[in-house]
Amino acid sequence: MEKPKFYLGSHVGMNAANNYLLGSALETIENGANTLMFFTGAPQNTRRTETSKLNIKEFKQTLIDNNIDIDKVICHGPYTINLANTVKQDTFDLGVRLLKEELLRLEEIGVHTLVLHPGAAVGAPRALALESVAKGLNVVYKELPNTPVRVALETMSGKGTEVCITFEEIKSVLDLVEAKDKVGVCFDTCHMHDAGYDVKNNFDKVVEEFDKIVGLDKLMAIHLNDSKNPISNHKDRHENIGYGYIGFDSLAKVVHNPLFKEIPIVLETPWIDGKVSPYKIEIEMIKNNTFTNPFKDKEIK
Repeated sequence: MEKPKFYLGSHVGMNAANNYLLGSALETIENGANTLMFFTGAPQNTRRTETSKLNIKEFKQTLIDNNIDIDKVICHGPYTINLANTVKQDTFDLGVRLLKEELLRLEEIGVHTLVLHPGAAVGAPRALALESVAKGLNVVYKELPNTPVRVALETMSGKGTEVCITFEEIKSVLDLVEAKDKVGVCFDTCHMHDAGYDVKNNFDKVVEEFDKIVGLDKLMAIHLNDSKNPISNHKDRHENIGYGYIGFDSLAKVVHNPLFKEIPIVLETPWIDGKVSPYKIEIEMIKNNTFTNPFKDKEIK
């Protein structure tokens, strides 16, 4: 089979009503995608369904039958993990426990990349919070030295006291991580734009800067999102592709850039009126490299 030009998909559901992971795979296929991202449970809480109930075997077979490489599938870690918190020891300890549990679940599922929000300093010095992120990762990987599951730290917008909003902050964490081959980065185009990086007009320069400071070999995944806000607003409000302040052409160029041909790229754009998934249409537009203004009631920035 011919190798795809890029790996493009979206966040998909993973719940009992849709047969768990089997439903995730079928939703991906319906969207015309060749990769996907899912949560292993509700991202805002700690409850998780036993892996034996997730239809893992059917999930894997469906991916194989539809030529979707499971090595390009990614998972998003729960929002309840905050390894940057040095103010409350209980919060840090909970984050370590949940992260370890997520890695073990993903081992069973067969998905080996977990995207993780680095967390927030919540009043502590940023340097201390960044050290804490690395400390938490080091604890987890010391307890699971043989896990094949990697963690991709997500670039953040700078909302509140979030850390890892600059490449320098990400580098400071990676420098302290002991399992060098297990931890990397996930670009989020909305977050980077909101943090002040010029994704719209000069993404090549942004990538060059990342490569110089961190290294492109550390890039494991990309979240492709437009932004509802102008650059440097630190808001973290995703917009549909082509309707925000980054724009369709700049985001499509990210997907079609040969530099990222082996990197899974997933959409996390909002549903239309909170009811209708945009992903099939957005994926088709990006594949065709043509903006068709499909959601005509939405204002184009």
